[in-house]
Amino acid sequence: MTHPLPVDRLDALRAAQQYAYDRAPAIRDIYERAGLTPQDIRSAADLARLPVTSKDALLDCQRKAPPFGGFLAANEAAIRHIFVSPGPIYEPRLNDDQDGHGFAHCFWRAGLGPQDRVLNTWSYHLVPAGVLLDQGIAATGATVIPCGPGGAEQQAQLILELGITCVCASTAFFITLIHTLEQLGHALPAAWKLRSVLLGGEMGDWMGKRRELESRYCIKTFSAYATGDFGLIGYEEAELDGYTVQPRRLVQICDPQSGIPLPLGETGEVVVTTLDRGWPLVRFGTGDVAEGIAASADGFVRRISLLKGRVGQAVKAREIFIYPRNIETLLMQLPRVQRAQVVVTNRGHRETITLRGVLQPGAAAAEIEKELLDCFKQHTRLKLDAVEWISADDLTVDAPLLVDRKNV
Repeated sequence: MTHPLPVDRLDALRAAQQYAYDRAPAIRDIYERAGLTPQDIRSAADLARLPVTSKDALLDCQRKAPPFGGFLAANEAAIRHIFVSPGPIYEPRLNDDQDGHGFAHCFWRAGLGPQDRVLNTWSYHLVPAGVLLDQGIAATGATVIPCGPGGAEQQAQLILELGITCVCASTAFFITLIHTLEQLGHALPAAWKLRSVLLGGEMGDWMGKRRELESRYCIKTFSAYATGDFGLIGYEEAELDGYTVQPRRLVQICDPQSGIPLPLGETGEVVVTTLDRGWPLVRFGTGDVAEGIAASADGFVRRISLLKGRVGQAVKAREIFIYPRNIETLLMQLPRVQRAQVVVTNRGHRETITLRGVLQPGAAAAEIEKELLDCFKQHTRLKLDAVEWISADDLTVDAPLLVDRKNV
């Protein structure tokens, strides 16, 4: 079972953070540097007075005070797993976690239960994905087939021979499984019992790819937003855009530089605080970029958009961040534009934004330009200063979508 949603999450937060404040020196240090104690956190605005802790800062703490950097508030005997994420960052998982760090929410919402057999292709080696998904699936009563990645032909056969009803996989690997079955002569979807697929996100027209898979193979796709530090942060709900934040995570969308929470609809870094006591990360910057879609009554973000990229990929222009995802979306909506690159420069005391574009053969610039200007403003809230149409030779396929030349 998952932990029940507290009646008052701020009460639960104060209790969890006080527990950590008394036991985890890194948590105490965060509060002392801000001149606060956990009992001062009476609102979302109060929580925002604490600094954002980045992954780099956590890594630095762990190097100075190995292995957990002073963030562990539980007895070490309570650690069930230690995951190793790139860095390396060490992430403990404790014995009181019964739902895969919240992943059961994702599978319950997708309708999984004891009638299901789930093929889990995510890695069980060092990183948390395979183990956390396994635990979340098991919490629903479903049966898990713990495969990990690779071995497409064997896993494809398992889908048929074991009557798999759900697959957990990256989008690319799931498509590989489909192609493998079709190359072996199986007619899909008639040959399988598959009903749903948990797919890993990817950039580009991912939602379009999902809709095509659903239509062609008579399945339902679903997804989740998770990190190694927190497990599940958000899950999809039918008929709603983006991800609904799971109840034991307090999310704020913040300016990547100042850490100040942004209004709904503005794009910024996903900053997360957990209600868990043993690994009590507070105002932790995921480095992921999204926008808030809806707020909860206690002042936190209740639903976020699909991810738009990473903080380091952004370029700031006129106090607003532009992300690679903005350019990808523009290209999806304007198929007569073959390629595009946005360049931000300084002209006098003003930052200027130029889009360099390559037209599809036969397309006329005059017919596209107004639509392009409107589309760019819609997705970034910024006005393009200029559009330059160039040849395909002048903008290679692997050219960056965003270029920052403000300091050149």
